[in-house]
Amino acid sequence: MTQGPARLGVVSASSLVIASMIGVGVFTTSGFALGDLGDPRLVLLAWAVGGALALCGALSYGALARRFPESGGEYTFLTLSGHPLAGFLAGWVSLWAGFTAPIAAAGLGLQAYLGDSLSPSLRPEWVGTAAIVAAGLLHGSRVHTGAVFQNSAVALKVLLIAGFILLGAWRIPADSQLAAAPLLASGGEASLGAFAVSLVWVWYAYAGWNAAVYVAGEVENPRTTLPRALFLATAVVTAIYLLLNAVFLYSAPLEQLAGRPDIAAIAARALGGEPLRRAVSALVALALFTSISSMVMAGPRVYARMASDGLFPALFRGSARAPAAAVTLQVGLSVGVLWMSGLAQLLSYIGLTLGLSGAATVAALISLRLREGAERVPIPGYPWVPVVFVVAVLGFSALAAQREPLQAVAALLTLAVGVPVYYWLRSRGGLGSSASERVAAGIAPTSPK
Repeated sequence: MTQGPARLGVVSASSLVIASMIGVGVFTTSGFALGDLGDPRLVLLAWAVGGALALCGALSYGALARRFPESGGEYTFLTLSGHPLAGFLAGWVSLWAGFTAPIAAAGLGLQAYLGDSLSPSLRPEWVGTAAIVAAGLLHGSRVHTGAVFQNSAVALKVLLIAGFILLGAWRIPADSQLAAAPLLASGGEASLGAFAVSLVWVWYAYAGWNAAVYVAGEVENPRTTLPRALFLATAVVTAIYLLLNAVFLYSAPLEQLAGRPDIAAIAARALGGEPLRRAVSALVALALFTSISSMVMAGPRVYARMASDGLFPALFRGSARAPAAAVTLQVGLSVGVLWMSGLAQLLSYIGLTLGLSGAATVAALISLRLREGAERVPIPGYPWVPVVFVVAVLGFSALAAQREPLQAVAALLTLAVGVPVYYWLRSRGGLGSSASERVAAGIAPTSPK
């Protein structure tokens, strides 16, 4: 029997999810959220709510992965369970808000943490650019090489974060702000809209809980591996986020933390002086690079799948080794957005846009369950798990849109522009013998072997 390409197991799939999640959001979001909410308890509540919703999402996407164990993420799920246009729009959102903007945001985060280590004559944008290009070189040739690096880097990252959490638990006194948790003098009472905006930022930090579904075609036994990896990794990251943010928020005076993107560095300086600040900045740099690496690994698989289905230029179809052309596209777009955007605006745009995409995907799962029944589409905690996810994500997105209308308009424009692009690409090349034809014929996809 011919030996096929290396497959990703539970460890590699979980590492991909953890690397995708622990990125720029967790090291920047709490500073922005504290500036809006004024109370560290409310910030931690937002992280807890975000974690609960991410776990609901992981359970729901695990059910979809059992039904459709193919690469492509939301694009594949919505194409096979609904309509090719819905699938294309999900892939279009992935291109811009799912991967391009988050990769750029992680590059901007690198600049925030490493800026004072750079030569004054070097523009800080070059740091993020170099990281994105390096990730593209890493994942543009072979799946196995990138997976080995990813697993090793994620293990190191989690160990170092655990060490920082233990240090914080030891150094933060019991009578610190944790007991009193005062509001900032200028904060007043936090509004529901402010909490919703903070939840959008937090939701972006949890983005990545679905990362493994984008490479399902390269996963060993995807029907069992993917649900386990999604839930296990999301649970681990939720615990890490709550503990890590408690250390951030109670290690230094709130006035020093509020509104700052480098909250981890400020917390580290308060706990251990300049040496610890430099060490934590290096840890954050590692975390952000692995986040960039995981997204550069996952995103191009969506575009390669779309190209195979005739909904993206054929140039971007993947090979048996790796989708090199799609990786190159991802790198180019991400670098362009990095040089043109600001971090806070990107976080709001990403959170809102991905919220709409995720809610649509889980709503499609509910519809699929109603059509095909419990035996073909088993969902843990049905109906509460998927329904809570959809209602909550749409609810906080609507509240946040009222406070951040420009980012909401940008999210809706992303979807609107995708519709004519879909019909233009379809008129040029047709859909081919692709997922859409299988949907029309009522043929379920087969599991990769």
